[in-house]
Amino acid sequence: MNQKKLFLVIVAVVSPLLLFIYHVTPDLSEEQSIEWTKRLAELESNLEHLQSLYRVKQEDVTILSQYLGLAPNVTLNSNIIDNLSSDTQNVIKNISQKTSMAAVRLPSVSNFLPHLVQDMDALKPIYLVSRNRKDVSIVLGIPSVKRIKQSYLIGTLDNLITNMNEEEQNETLIVVFIAETDLDYVELVAKEIEIRFSLYVENGLIEILSPSPSYYPSWDKLKITLNDPQERVKWRSKQNLDFAYMMAYAQTKGTFYVQLEDDILAKSGFITIMKNFALEKTAKRTTPWFVLDFCQLGFIGKMFKSTDLPYLITYFQMFYNDQPVDWLLEHLIYTKICNWDKAMKACKVEKSKIWIHFRPSLFQHIGTTSSLKGKVQKLKDKQFGKINNFYPHVNIPATVKTNIATYKSYTLQKAYSGDNFFWGLLPQAGDTLQFTFLKPTIVKKFLFRSGNFEHPSDRFDTNTTVEVAPVERLVPSSEHHLNVTSDGYVIVGTFNLFGIAEGTVDKKIGAIKEMRLRVHGDSENWIILSEILIAGPKR
Repeated sequence: MNQKKLFLVIVAVVSPLLLFIYHVTPDLSEEQSIEWTKRLAELESNLEHLQSLYRVKQEDVTILSQYLGLAPNVTLNSNIIDNLSSDTQNVIKNISQKTSMAAVRLPSVSNFLPHLVQDMDALKPIYLVSRNRKDVSIVLGIPSVKRIKQSYLIGTLDNLITNMNEEEQNETLIVVFIAETDLDYVELVAKEIEIRFSLYVENGLIEILSPSPSYYPSWDKLKITLNDPQERVKWRSKQNLDFAYMMAYAQTKGTFYVQLEDDILAKSGFITIMKNFALEKTAKRTTPWFVLDFCQLGFIGKMFKSTDLPYLITYFQMFYNDQPVDWLLEHLIYTKICNWDKAMKACKVEKSKIWIHFRPSLFQHIGTTSSLKGKVQKLKDKQFGKINNFYPHVNIPATVKTNIATYKSYTLQKAYSGDNFFWGLLPQAGDTLQFTFLKPTIVKKFLFRSGNFEHPSDRFDTNTTVEVAPVERLVPSSEHHLNVTSDGYVIVGTFNLFGIAEGTVDKKIGAIKEMRLRVHGDSENWIILSEILIAGPKR
């Protein structure tokens, strides 16, 4: 069955269902009516997405027929054509007949980015990790570039995944776009992601993407616009092209697309909240929305229907050298709906119908180190609410102490009690953080998380160990396979590359009177402990 027949079958099946749902809803309860209305909106959105995929297939066939040089007087006897299905042969024959006469050539991406003509592979990713997940509800696009001081990417991914339940993860795709041309750096970041989130890379939730260096133009040839320094013109021009590339990659993979950044936090359940809001606005059947805004800052949290992404992609390509990306979005909206014969107030009213804000915000910007050299960003979305920079737990009763100098009131005691995080100055080799239990106890598991969202670099690294002191002192022996220090502590864990140490305590160790963290090398950073969990036997 060819693409056109398949699409007609889908329409034939779905359309009566939509009409049925629409007509029976008045006889349902209010709660059932809302649910059916949401289902109707979801079906309509999915159908619109299928239509866009069908158009892409049509374009592919057109390009193929032109590539083969088919014309009405060419018979379908070649080996290539003979190997195609009869349906495909008929489609190519019909299209070749329609395109045999001289046709008007419409502008393409090469008109706006002429350098792409120099390399046929310019639009192919130079790096791609994908399990080909598709037909999801929401695609999250996260562009990431090298920052001078510190990266927030791993923390952002951890936060996004933590705030999704399993059902939300199954209907989401996270595309991490590493917008760098240094392949060594791209592979380094990708490896970090694959190690830290191996499960989610393997099941297809996370994809990693990086463009070919030849995708970008010569930055030295950019026009100086808005009286900006050349470095800033390059920075915002590249951002425009990065967004266009991401959207082009994502548009066939899901119904909705949400633009994020690599230095943000999300609220719990944000996927379900965004999807329900989108379906609610789709179901109202008034003016079709173009942007749903889940954050008041820049381009963060902007949702689009995937079928509308071609408008944005083309617009960004046309004016990438002229305006910042968030300004271009504003200009596109005004071009779509404003009547210049009327006052700006009327324009804003019309804009609010297709650019709809959700409150309170679902995302917060946390980064302060911009990818643009010399730029410091301290913008916060006031609607998001308070950010907790620590994870509280009820731990085994203990006294705590450390010889690491404490910053202000961020004490180790408050961190252990779950009231705040611990913040210490420049740990040195030999420093310790000690947790002496009021009564010897069996420790089932432990977790120490260093760094937090605002200060991801203030963390322990692999030269810091987790050690326990058994009630009955053990001596080093090959029989018990335990790593015992000279002062009788047993090493039960080490912090990993991401500043986290977690594990269990071997039963052979028995009851424990003390647990400690011991630093084995001098640090250039301060240290934050944002989570301390020491769990005893369940009662």
